Amino acid sequence: MDPISRRSFLSKGLAGVSLAATAPHFLSLSSKVFAGEPAGGDRILVVLQLSGGNDGLSMVVPFEDPAYGRARRTTLVKDPRKLGEGLGLHPELKATHALFGDGKLAIVRGVSYPNPNRSHFESMDIWHTGDLRGRASPTGWIGRAVDACCPDAEDPNLVVNIGKSAPYALEAKVHKPVSFETPESYRWAGAANDKDEFEMLNGEGGANEQVRWLHRVAVDARASSARIRAAAAGYAPKAEYPRGQLAGDLRTVAALIHGGLGTRVYYVSFGGFDTHNAQQNRYGNLMRELDGALGAFHADLKAQGHLSRVLVVSFSEFGRRVDENASAGTDHGVAGPMLVLGESVKGGLYGAQPSLTDLDDNGDLKMQVDFRSVYATVLADWMRVAPEKVLGAPFKKLALVNG
Repeated sequence: MDPISRRSFLSKGLAGVSLAATAPHFLSLSSKVFAGEPAGGDRILVVLQLSGGNDGLSMVVPFEDPAYGRARRTTLVKDPRKLGEGLGLHPELKATHALFGDGKLAIVRGVSYPNPNRSHFESMDIWHTGDLRGRASPTGWIGRAVDACCPDAEDPNLVVNIGKSAPYALEAKVHKPVSFETPESYRWAGAANDKDEFEMLNGEGGANEQVRWLHRVAVDARASSARIRAAAAGYAPKAEYPRGQLAGDLRTVAALIHGGLGTRVYYVSFGGFDTHNAQQNRYGNLMRELDGALGAFHADLKAQGHLSRVLVVSFSEFGRRVDENASAGTDHGVAGPMLVLGESVKGGLYGAQPSLTDLDDNGDLKMQVDFRSVYATVLADWMRVAPEKVLGAPFKKLALVNG
């Protein structure tokens, strides 16, 4: 097979997944992977990325602070669901508030990093890598974590992203992520002539080392695809998921968990948080969709008996300014809340509440907790990985997860 044909095969293989990225790890696979044998333990991390810069002051509302009312007019959130300490959750976060009341939701306040960047792309790179240099780091924090916790795992579905393309957080040396928008789309979608080459790989490839290599890639990719599609197709959720992209993505995650995949990390993204204008109604809709999806996901996992295995961590690349702008919206800021949900979570408020009057030189909330402290907690107490191996330095842990 000539180099052009191999390149064509690798780049056009399965819809929704980059075989060029995943092929090297497929070489180590064996058939036991597809028999439901878990890889690297049974704890699962679900990372929820809130893309666009979440307005933390509208999610976790300091409604008793007079400075909040002075800073927010059209964007002021009324009648929040009380948490204590003068704070409340957005009123649309009904199920999320119930989780807080049950001690299953931790809210980490004022999360950011030193010398914050207000660019969506550069700040997201910092969060994805766990490194203030951003993409100068060759791998993402989750990629490094999974490589560290499961160096010998053979499951190609160890890390799964639901979305158009895998985030840099999943970039790894060993365990490359599988990425697809829907399980149904995770199948062969190449041109007819490429498919002929793919089908040819059903043979062992004889003495040709390159063809044998591609044969193994083809067999393992097909098995991975078939397993994911089968798990999703045969799934009957035990909770009613609302309509919406996030709810659909979390339903897929629940289906794959129930299907017995050895996946350790699922990654989902939910966008629309860049609310520079007309924020009030838009943000309410975002909170309604977020709450409905998380509530259904939690109820589904609980009914299926998998809730104790799952930890959900949500983040956004930055918060938003304290003062609203002239377009009834808010602009890029710094610190904001992270949410950590799960049966093993020690619920409550973590980190000091940022002052609305003692601001940085740009008029933004000051950092109270370095996001890498949250990462370190998840790594050590949930994934059982030494944080220094992933983050390159020690960071103070938070007592929010039962190890």
